[in-house]
Amino acid sequence: MIMLFPAAVFAVLYVASRRRDARRLRNGVFLVSAIACALVALLSEASRTTPFTVLLAAFGTVLLVGVLGVLLIGNGITMLRLEGRSLGNLLSLFAGVAILVLPVLAVLLVLGSHPQSLPSWLTIVLVALGLLLGFACFYAAATFTAFGVYSLVYSRYRHTRTPDALIVLGSGLIHGEVPPLLRSRLDLALRIYRATSPGTTRPLLIPSGGQGDDEPRPEGTAMAEYLIANGAAATDVLPETASTNTRENLLLSRDLQQSAGRDGETIVVTNNYHVLRAALLARSIGSDAQVIGSPTAAYYVPSAFLREYVAIMVEHRLLNALAIAGVAGLIALAVVWSLLPI
Repeated sequence: MIMLFPAAVFAVLYVASRRRDARRLRNGVFLVSAIACALVALLSEASRTTPFTVLLAAFGTVLLVGVLGVLLIGNGITMLRLEGRSLGNLLSLFAGVAILVLPVLAVLLVLGSHPQSLPSWLTIVLVALGLLLGFACFYAAATFTAFGVYSLVYSRYRHTRTPDALIVLGSGLIHGEVPPLLRSRLDLALRIYRATSPGTTRPLLIPSGGQGDDEPRPEGTAMAEYLIANGAAATDVLPETASTNTRENLLLSRDLQQSAGRDGETIVVTNNYHVLRAALLARSIGSDAQVIGSPTAAYYVPSAFLREYVAIMVEHRLLNALAIAGVAGLIALAVVWSLLPI
């Protein structure tokens, strides 16, 4: 039960960090660490009375990972069939194959590198490669779990105050019209807009999105038309039509919001898979905006979450590189030490 102490420490860190700012990725690290330590403590306690508990848990974990890999491959095939061939749509397929292949390869490198015919230095190198690959798999699994769990937790955050402005992030038009994915964001913004208490100033609606190379007009223009056609007053809609990515969405929309004198409470509306990354970006530009998400088609969610995870890992590439390089350095030192003559 000694693991209950670090579980409690991580839980306290999570609560304190979440209260300070809910838009921190480290909140997910603290939360998942607390859950993991608590599970280890429970598993350790259970193994005292039921010796096979650890083996059952290990078997269950391997089975769960295998099922997840198969489901991701199936989702990747569905994405290719429904959304077309693109690198983004292939992510869930790649992830499924990696989940099934890379851990097995790491184990084989470690356990299968001891034939008598191999030179000792080659055996050590293969073991080192297996350990590094195993750590990379663990690091990817741990960081994705922290991202995924906290994305779900943050997306359920309830914002009860009436905002001064609602920024709706664009996501691409189809033949110049608002597609279902983007429509779900706009409908959520309209629900909040209509729910304003009588006598209270309705929030400013800022549909945000520029014109892509394959779009006949800016996303913000089409989104503004949809909002007005579905009951929003034209005077309450101020489209932003120059942005090309989420960061620009937030920056340029904030400029419009301030120029309109509506720089108070702000809520950003996007889809549920995009909530946490949008919140992290809002925090990075010094905005106090919180983010809420609208529903997304179930088949689209795994691939979308993977894209968001990859984007966040790239944005924090220095930190991730340092973590992996540190472990790689320790393994390299161990290899060099093993090769030195005694």
